[in-house]
Amino acid sequence: MMQRREIFKLAATASTLALVPAISAISKVRKENKKHLIMVIDLSKCNGCKACTISCGVENGNSAYEHRTEVHQSSINVSNKQYVFNFPMLCNQCEEPSCVSVCPTNATYKRQEDGIIVVDSKTCIGCNYCIKACPYEGVRFENTQTDTVDKCNFCVHRTSKGMLPACVETCIGEAREFGDLNDKNSKVSKLLDNSYPMVLQAHIGTKPNVFYIGLPQDKSNQRYSLHNNIQWQR
Repeated sequence: MMQRREIFKLAATASTLALVPAISAISKVRKENKKHLIMVIDLSKCNGCKACTISCGVENGNSAYEHRTEVHQSSINVSNKQYVFNFPMLCNQCEEPSCVSVCPTNATYKRQEDGIIVVDSKTCIGCNYCIKACPYEGVRFENTQTDTVDKCNFCVHRTSKGMLPACVETCIGEAREFGDLNDKNSKVSKLLDNSYPMVLQAHIGTKPNVFYIGLPQDKSNQRYSLHNNIQWQR
């Protein structure tokens, strides 16, 4: 029986174009040559425990069912066999974010110091333009406590102090890695250089900064939503 890592490695290398969709996102950031925080998710290590979702909710004080990150299930075909895999989702922290340009109050903006896309709840008027403009359905939501738009911001209150996002710190399988793409010695930089990273819906041109290892190209082109019904592997 193939091990999980072997399954995902075969799936990711099945296409000779496996590396192409992520190249533009990576190369653009590296040309800027300044601090740029990203997340890399190794699907072969995610066991679907949902510790990331729980810790995120606790850290950010979100109400039940208002998730900044979730773990869904999908399947891949390797050697004519179907394998189920857990698929973590969150805001893709795009290099070319469609949400920023439509915000009438500049409440949604990209931080110059690290590239993170944030929403300022003090200036957000809840028009939901950013939700409609985002091609990744469900990664933004209306926070019932603030009546403004909310989403993952890589736990900016932690990462600005050199700490890890809550989801990364509590990931039991160490599937999530976080760091500076432009630091050649960072783990995320080395992972991208030595694997077949994919981004979601690369053809849209938003250049996501959440990279997946072990995700086949045909799967990366599909539309995913945090609104999908949750399934459990066990």
